[in-house]
Amino acid sequence: MKLQDKFIELRKKRQGILATNFYNYETLEGVLCAAKETNHPIILQLTKSSIDYMGLKVAFNLAKSMLDKHGVEGWVHLDHGSSYELAAQCLDAGFDSVMIDASEQPFKDNIAITSKVVKLAESYGANVEAELGYIAKLGQAKDNSGFTQPEEAKQFAEVTGVNALAVAIGTAHGFYDKEPKLDLERLSEISAVTDVTLVLHGGSGVPDESLRQAIDRGICKINLATEIKNIFMQTLKTKLLTNEEIDLRKVFPTATEQVTKLVKNKLDIVRNEK
Repeated sequence: MKLQDKFIELRKKRQGILATNFYNYETLEGVLCAAKETNHPIILQLTKSSIDYMGLKVAFNLAKSMLDKHGVEGWVHLDHGSSYELAAQCLDAGFDSVMIDASEQPFKDNIAITSKVVKLAESYGANVEAELGYIAKLGQAKDNSGFTQPEEAKQFAEVTGVNALAVAIGTAHGFYDKEPKLDLERLSEISAVTDVTLVLHGGSGVPDESLRQAIDRGICKINLATEIKNIFMQTLKTKLLTNEEIDLRKVFPTATEQVTKLVKNKLDIVRNEK
């Protein structure tokens, strides 16, 4: 099943799907063990940094082979693609979905490059995600000055033909200084004027109930990255302080297990079963 078709299926049920970033074999194993144990579909995401670290073909083939190993329904997605060229490379490699993030460019320029990627992806039958509004990245100020405007979202979706749209309603990438307050009324307004699949970036640290309410009001895809990196590294640091083991195959599994525990909880929340 194509990812865009899966989105339609989930939206009819008012359910969501978790999209998790992975950074190596161990974090990927942790994520997919969680998906297998809960019998939930999942989206595996790669940023440019992770692609540069592992190599495009290696990272993609690792994701696909691990999905097959665990028997999990899943898709591979380019997260925060910064250029048309990178999106094209990922589509050529076999990615099911790509994101083109031109959210920091003027509205008309965001429309232009997103439309170009959408046209390219059509020949691959691939899903395309874009971003509209200001969702603070690491190191950027967190405020509501750039929240997504419903009418702009409607226009953007209609003109570009994009499949999925990340909206700015109060989340941010990375950790939060204080508990995020989502503008759920704005989300409802956006959902009411467009049929595009809505995406919530910055899912790490958002309270469980806020995630559930966001799904009830139209969010279908929820991204999770920072919490995965953090729990893996914090667990690994603790483990290394308490033993002198040099065999990484005996040390890493403890951190991988914590990733599985984290993702299992998130999957149950995002599934939003009544």
